[in-house]
Amino acid sequence: MTPIANMQLETAIHPEGLRRTVIEPITRVEGHGKITLLMDEQNHVKQARLHIVEFRGFEKFIQGRPYWEIPVLVQRLCGICPVSHHLAAAKAMDMLVGARTLTPTAEKLRRLLHYGQTLQSHALHFFHLASPDLLFGYDAEVATRNIIGVIQAHPGIAVQGVMLRKYGQEVIRVLSGKRVHGNFAIPGGVNKGFTKEDCNYLKKDLDQVIKWSQSAVEIARGLYTGNLEENASFGAFRSNFLSLAAPDGSFELYDGKLRATDADGGRIFDQVDYANYLRHIHEEVKSWSYMKFPFIVALGNDAGWYRVGPLARINNAERMPTPLAEEARKRFAAMGEGGPVHATMAYHWARMIEMLYAAEAIRELLDDPDIYGKDLLIQGERALEGVGVIEAPRGTLFHHYVVDENDAVVKANLIVATTNNNTAMNSAVREVAAHYLDGKELTEGLLNHIEVAIRAYDPCLSCATHALGKMPLEVELLDAQGRQVHRLIRNADGSCEEG
Repeated sequence: MTPIANMQLETAIHPEGLRRTVIEPITRVEGHGKITLLMDEQNHVKQARLHIVEFRGFEKFIQGRPYWEIPVLVQRLCGICPVSHHLAAAKAMDMLVGARTLTPTAEKLRRLLHYGQTLQSHALHFFHLASPDLLFGYDAEVATRNIIGVIQAHPGIAVQGVMLRKYGQEVIRVLSGKRVHGNFAIPGGVNKGFTKEDCNYLKKDLDQVIKWSQSAVEIARGLYTGNLEENASFGAFRSNFLSLAAPDGSFELYDGKLRATDADGGRIFDQVDYANYLRHIHEEVKSWSYMKFPFIVALGNDAGWYRVGPLARINNAERMPTPLAEEARKRFAAMGEGGPVHATMAYHWARMIEMLYAAEAIRELLDDPDIYGKDLLIQGERALEGVGVIEAPRGTLFHHYVVDENDAVVKANLIVATTNNNTAMNSAVREVAAHYLDGKELTEGLLNHIEVAIRAYDPCLSCATHALGKMPLEVELLDAQGRQVHRLIRNADGSCEEG
């Protein structure tokens, strides 16, 4: 997460005569990215793009590793959402060992881990990364518009965020041994049981956590409805939505089938086995980003892009399985007046509803005697291909692996939540640039409006950069006075040209 103090703003003349402004890096997100704007002499925005500029390559270098290493290995993609990768990979490995249905204890303990992850990640994003914009305003002074400013001006809210995240991390630690990059899910189940001492420890603060989560929903709802006209239109656009759904159509985070809806809430497809995701979702590659652009096959790459994450899940859910979250969902759904809510800034409100659900679901699981079971592992007929899908905090996460007869991974495909939201984030950037920046002199506050739109999606740029190919590269030679002497560009296709 890059502090604002390190943000560089570059303005240069583009070869086509347009002025090129670069926001690099994007701040208060996980990973590294930049935004480029092309503007004419009258400051009219001609192009606005989000670029992912770091390269990870996990899909390539896990090839050759034994399949049982993968759930622990791939979680190193990220320090914010490692549990999501850990569980998605483990679900794929379940298929490899023939464990299509886990024991009740193993599944419920995995769910408990997942809900702890959802709670801590949502708390981190809303209170630490997004709240400075929401509480102080998008163009507030940089010195104030940060987590330190929140601590000073709103200490109660800041403490609430810290304690909520701490609780979620404790759930993860108790189950996996570590708050970050633990070891718990294995092919066919889990490697550790759960004790009543563990349960009593986690129950100790849970009532307060649920109250704080209810308060967080009200804070997010109040911030959204308190400036409803602007929030409903800020970076807003109509889109399709993709998520998992339970068999009865209710909200689901750990398992379920794929559901895609159109901009009016109609079904594009529903209850699709995620093992068959490639029949319904393809990815497009573009030269100016390491992040791919997924789309629904039936609609094509132009019309088939979609959004995932809290907004998609709450829009797609027919009900929430826990009472307080369901009450909150109904209030949220009323904003759509019978259709989906499309506002980008509504992501924050939806995210807090999910956090409340996670807290309630943790309480239900801690009251379930199945979590003390000793039957933790199951195996069946071996397979050479496995797909695991889970709803990560940021959205639908796909892990797909193929192994050989020696149990080594020979192929891997990861479609992470931020990749699924790629076109949507670029659309939000264009909408905000056209509405707030077009024809105006650029200021830090105006440029922050674009970052606000991206932050609403809680992007994890480290997770999202896996496209293979030749790395675009730009090299500048400067003299002692900082003047450009020479410039060489290598394009994504490997060709070179002089600048």
